[in-house]
Amino acid sequence: MRTVALAPLLLATLGLVGCQSKTEKVNKLLAQYNAEYPAYARECLDPVTFRSARMLTGEKLTAEQLATLDAKKKERDARCKPEADGLAQIQREILAVQQ
Repeated sequence: MRTVALAPLLLATLGLVGCQSKTEKVNKLLAQYNAEYPAYARECLDPVTFRSARMLTGEKLTAEQLATLDAKKKERDARCKPEADGLAQIQREILAVQQ
């Protein structure tokens, strides 16, 4: 009889431990993401090379200026791809743990 009475208590305890470990894992992943994102944003999200910012201001660019901006964007995208992929992986892990 004691075993039957202890079973729900044991299951509830294991459930709480599982929730705590999920919370800890999410917090760890969030801390990692928050540590890596500022450097990525500084290096890879350069507003000067975004065409949309210039379009919003109505600034007209020559074909040469557009080509230069496109070349800078391609170079930046290639340089930043590993960091972007790493941050995306952390986001996927966070979502997987939360489900």
